[in-house]
Amino acid sequence: MSTCTIRGNILTPQGWQHGSLELEHGRIVRIDAVAVDPQTNQDAYILPGFIDLHVHGGGGADVMEGEAATQTMARLHARFGTTSMLATTMTAPRAELEAVLTGLGRVARDRGPGCARILGVHLEGPYLNRGKLGAQPDAVQTAALEEVLYYLDLAPVRVVTLAPEIAGHAEIITALAARGIRVQVGHTLGTYEDGVAALRHGASGFTHLYNAMSGLHHRAPGMVGAALAHAEFAELIPDLLHVHPGAILTALRAIPRLYCVTDATSATGMPDGDYRLGSQHVNKCLGAVRLADGTLAGSTLTMDVALRNLVGMGLPLADVSDRLSRHAADYLGLSERGRIAVGAYADLVVLDREVRLQRTYVEGEEVAAGPVAP
Repeated sequence: MSTCTIRGNILTPQGWQHGSLELEHGRIVRIDAVAVDPQTNQDAYILPGFIDLHVHGGGGADVMEGEAATQTMARLHARFGTTSMLATTMTAPRAELEAVLTGLGRVARDRGPGCARILGVHLEGPYLNRGKLGAQPDAVQTAALEEVLYYLDLAPVRVVTLAPEIAGHAEIITALAARGIRVQVGHTLGTYEDGVAALRHGASGFTHLYNAMSGLHHRAPGMVGAALAHAEFAELIPDLLHVHPGAILTALRAIPRLYCVTDATSATGMPDGDYRLGSQHVNKCLGAVRLADGTLAGSTLTMDVALRNLVGMGLPLADVSDRLSRHAADYLGLSERGRIAVGAYADLVVLDREVRLQRTYVEGEEVAAGPVAP
């Protein structure tokens, strides 16, 4: 990559600074800046690039369609500020998962031009509770360690979502956590007690908090209650359709390192119409993606819209940035992403004063921004 310099109000781990960043060979090699109050300086904002740990598709392409589709998805999301992501699978029969994971292993090794970096795989299912499928196909099964380890050999699986109340899954959680895999509780009818037990066995997060899990009641706190009471990390979809703003604010007060995901589908960045989500047929209309029965089926959210949604709710820009970048990086143990520091990857977004995306840098490569969504 060639050397380039960008200037503006830079959000560093030490706070806001005004000055310049020098990028070389995909890394940040120099920061020449002084502390500043960004409200008193009208230059652009420079933030760490967004990190999306739950994304199924975009640009008409679905992860379950294979390597080329995953590259299309990664290219689409880079235009909206996502610099790295986890390609997220859908519940499917073993033969289909084998083929998809083999291809994702290759995609994760080589980043295509103009694409976000595929950090690995989020295996969402098939180890779910049939009573809380959401938009997942009904191909669920009980996890067997031998099978899960086989999948880990095919691709760099970083996150596994499962329902902890299923018999035998507590032992799977322990075994995966011991191997450094982040296990998330999701698509679950489990109780509060099941959630607490899952955390004790090594689970470290909750998949699309509030959605597809047992809800909070004051005499039966459910899985949502377990997350609010005990979680350090959890993911949440801030499209303002999946979760009410009041519930988002509740989670922000309760979970220290709550981070945002899109759960984006192939319909993201596309006109209204019919699309696929794994083996499911879905319809995009007025910004929502639904199954034929009206069930929400992922989203059309992009991370730049997530940022504007949270800023519009009154959150400070620096806090929003952490929830779209740093917390996700920390969750995966990625010290060279999700922050602006010398030696870190040059994964950056540049925003104007109305926090509209102007351009993205993925490992130093400049990517033009896509159209601004309302």
